[in-house]
Amino acid sequence: MPKLVLKFEAAVVREVPIGKKPITIGRAPDNDVQIDNLAVSDHHARISSQDSQLRIEDLDSLNGISLNGAPIKKEWLHSGDRVSIGKHVIIVDLEHDVAIYDKIKPKAATPKLEETYVMASHSRPDSGPYPAQDGTSEEASPDRTRVPSVVVLKGKAAQKEYLLSNRLTLIGKSPMATLRLKGWFAPPAAAQINQRKDGYYFTSLSKRGALINGRQVTGPTLLSEGDLIEVAGVSLKFMVRD
Repeated sequence: MPKLVLKFEAAVVREVPIGKKPITIGRAPDNDVQIDNLAVSDHHARISSQDSQLRIEDLDSLNGISLNGAPIKKEWLHSGDRVSIGKHVIIVDLEHDVAIYDKIKPKAATPKLEETYVMASHSRPDSGPYPAQDGTSEEASPDRTRVPSVVVLKGKAAQKEYLLSNRLTLIGKSPMATLRLKGWFAPPAAAQINQRKDGYYFTSLSKRGALINGRQVTGPTLLSEGDLIEVAGVSLKFMVRD
């Protein structure tokens, strides 16, 4: 059965079979392809089958979509096409079946969603939280001035401690990563930590998975003070200091 391959950097996040029913893509948990990233709208795009052909349609998303590098609103799809949504890429594969491991993978529960984060552009650089409609900043209130960090306890990384001062912290070997991993076998994108209104959520992007306090991570997981994270050969400790 044909499939869609969701990738972040070089890491395959999941594979979704293409059937007769439309496939919705977005950040909300009711989507067929859920992308847990603040740059993605709740219901971002839809892929449907028309006359034995696939067509993708932008559902009035905030940051839009592009097909093979060109921004689009609605377009026909072919095998090998690359659809970019936020910083994720969906590859259309009409020649191969879904991997067995992904067929049996349970769907992870998703925490409460935040508003979509506007991606940087030439006209609007990404310099931090954007002002709300009432003119106030979306930054944390004075009673939430403590900025958490992750401390590298074991493994190869560029630093020993990283402040989680951005809404999205990418862990991996990629030049885009905030927490840069070293070593030949370090994946470009191993995991990410998202800042939300109710805390910081860890999501594994590695095929090998990740552990929090010795337990396998199955989806976005809310971090607590002192949590021990093990991913891609490094051990990290989540800290909240005054």
